[in-house]
Amino acid sequence: MAAPFALSLQDLAPIAEGTSTTEAMAETIALAQAADRLGYTRLWYAEHHGMPSIASSVPEILIGSAAAHTRHIRVGSGGVMLLNHAPLRIAEAYRTLEALHPGRIDLGLGRAPGGDGYAMRALRSGGGEEFSAYLAELMAFDEEGFPPDHPFSRVPVSPGGVRLPPLWLLGSSGASAQAAGQLGMGYAFAAHFSHTPAGPAFDAYRAGFVPSAAFPQPKTILCVSVICAPTDEEAQYLSRSQAVSWALFTTGEQRKLMSPEEAHARVLTAQQQAVIDHQSSLWIVGSPETVRDTIAEKAEAAEADEVMITTTIHSYELRRRSYALVADAFGVSPRG
Repeated sequence: MAAPFALSLQDLAPIAEGTSTTEAMAETIALAQAADRLGYTRLWYAEHHGMPSIASSVPEILIGSAAAHTRHIRVGSGGVMLLNHAPLRIAEAYRTLEALHPGRIDLGLGRAPGGDGYAMRALRSGGGEEFSAYLAELMAFDEEGFPPDHPFSRVPVSPGGVRLPPLWLLGSSGASAQAAGQLGMGYAFAAHFSHTPAGPAFDAYRAGFVPSAAFPQPKTILCVSVICAPTDEEAQYLSRSQAVSWALFTTGEQRKLMSPEEAHARVLTAQQQAVIDHQSSLWIVGSPETVRDTIAEKAEAAEADEVMITTTIHSYELRRRSYALVADAFGVSPRG
């Protein structure tokens, strides 16, 4: 079966129990190279802060590393939490990446803080209502769009002679959909953690879309959580790591990603089990056939142009296997 949509992946750079941060960083390169060989379209890193189980706090460093170790796959942020940064710094960082790896970088932008309230304060993060102003400033820096009397009109963005890579807006409720369309950006919907249907958001995005140089046509990505193994039973077993880790995080306990053996042995509170019962309906878990059919159904219902997969498995080797099984199930052509 050849997929009617492109397949991509998101990497949160998980730090598994029993491994070091250095090993987790090395795995980001191994996964990027595997994804490149398997034929995945793009690889995005998500900005998260204050989480012991996730090492993707600085996406642009991981992007530069992955792009330097691969040849074909597009690499980008999914996303940069813009309110945590001065727009000029993001403009300079992603112009630099685009200059180093022309035509292979994406800049996905989100309005969430990527951490809890304590992390927001430590980052001096702006409030959600400031996102539109931050975005307008970022675009003005890239397009030299400040009025002549604006103080920032005198700030040359370095490096010069290069523009920002294609801009994507990320959403989980549809709030950013219309803005993404009107600004001629791509739009990615976080169905891997949001219970809001993606279809209406994609419809609003397409209805208001204005073509741009980077996006002559609207482009949508449906982000989903997937754990794939040779059998449904093994996939369900492996998924317990993700389930228990999510429950613990939601109820205030943070730690590295535990093994499935430890996760199955963990006694949960009623509240933690309720968290799993609620969230697990969003997780696609099973054999290649089960996963393929479920992804295809969700993508067709949302009319998505592309599907981006995030996979949380304790074993790095089995996580890479999961991505390989999905690519093979959809008939993705490997690269030499």
